Amino acid sequence: MTTDINRAEAESTVAFHDSEESLSATLIDVAASLHGDAVTLREILMLLGEQGLLVFCVFLTLPFLIPISIPGVSTVFGAVIILLGVGITLNRVPWLPARLMHRPFHVSRLVPLLHGGANFVKRFDRLTHPRLSYLTGTALVNRVHGFALTFGAFLLIFPFGFIPLSNTLPALAILFLALGILQRDGWFIAGGYAMLLVTMVYFGVLILGALAGGQALGSLLSG
Repeated sequence: MTTDINRAEAESTVAFHDSEESLSATLIDVAASLHGDAVTLREILMLLGEQGLLVFCVFLTLPFLIPISIPGVSTVFGAVIILLGVGITLNRVPWLPARLMHRPFHVSRLVPLLHGGANFVKRFDRLTHPRLSYLTGTALVNRVHGFALTFGAFLLIFPFGFIPLSNTLPALAILFLALGILQRDGWFIAGGYAMLLVTMVYFGVLILGALAGGQALGSLLSG
């Protein structure tokens, strides 16, 4: 048990190198570097670096891009995004369950998927590309964006039940921030912060409405 804990701590202290390559180029490089029969998720994350964490974040927001909240799923996915966001903020491999981190994947099946993913990502190069470099140009700035992404994940798991948009708005904030950091696109990052602000205003209105409704109900009952 102690050995497993020490190994997990050692893995989590490995820092990523900030990549200047596009995601499609990174995927192709990772595919070319894979050898042997199998590779673990931890090794894949190490090869993909920060970009791999951001891709995971994008993937986990997809179920919430509809105006209806998804109780339960938002808590689980939001918790995973929090862990990924902490990893991005600290520039470290995030803590994830060892059973997941050491799960093996067949290299022969993974390489075609990486090449297919690279071809798919290339289609979006015109939509997201490096812009407003002062919002993405330094590692420190990207760490701040990672913290904002983590905050968006906390908003995602906020317990508002079946209230429309309560999952969609923070999911959009996470999506824009992740894509912005991933593609070094300042416009998407700005959109992510705007969605965080919209989410906080929306949640504030919901809380104030709930308080006002509670006071009105209390007055009726006491009267």
